[in-house]
Amino acid sequence: ITHSHTVSAVPSTYNSTQNLTYNPTSAPDPPYKIDPTRYIGRPSDPTGRISQEIRSYELLGSLLIPYIRLDHDAMPTVEACQEIDKLLELKVYKNLFLRNAQKTGIYLLMLPGNKKFKTSVLSRQQFSPIFAKPEYMKMHLDITPGFVSIPALMNDAEYHIQLLIDRDAMQKQEYFPCHPYVNTSSIKFRTRDLLEKLLPAMGHSYIVVDLPGA
Repeated sequence: ITHSHTVSAVPSTYNSTQNLTYNPTSAPDPPYKIDPTRYIGRPSDPTGRISQEIRSYELLGSLLIPYIRLDHDAMPTVEACQEIDKLLELKVYKNLFLRNAQKTGIYLLMLPGNKKFKTSVLSRQQFSPIFAKPEYMKMHLDITPGFVSIPALMNDAEYHIQLLIDRDAMQKQEYFPCHPYVNTSSIKFRTRDLLEKLLPAMGHSYIVVDLPGA
């Protein structure tokens, strides 16, 4: 994938989003901007985009993983993220960066956005996690809070981080949503490509965990 264009003739999963844009006559303008156009592949013009974001697109392209991309401001609220959900036609996941109390294990937990995280539940599944401080993110993934996503594992060259995936996140959606290293774009591609192509290419395995519903 070497170019970007507006979705026109693609599977029904990628139907037009024209009905999901804001109507200024019926609602006030939100304090953030979302480009409602769903693009196929990487941006045609990389100006203003950081190198790590471009590396994410290059990695997906090298693995022949097709994806849909949205561009938007950083989303300030859960309600704002729901607009991204609508445009991508799926439920966006959240990613939590954790460590154990002994500082011997670091985890990236991916779970559906509507699930609440309780440390006690993972503690019963052989983990005893607490939230990791931002310096852990910078040290191992070269990111800051708000940018945590699975593609950032490409920077974990020494494989310090164990990926944990909630079972529902694997089984209930055919497509996987994430940020391409930055929180001003969102992409989606097949969950199967995540598990069978992207994670092996980054050298990371995953452990399935069971978290209670919302």
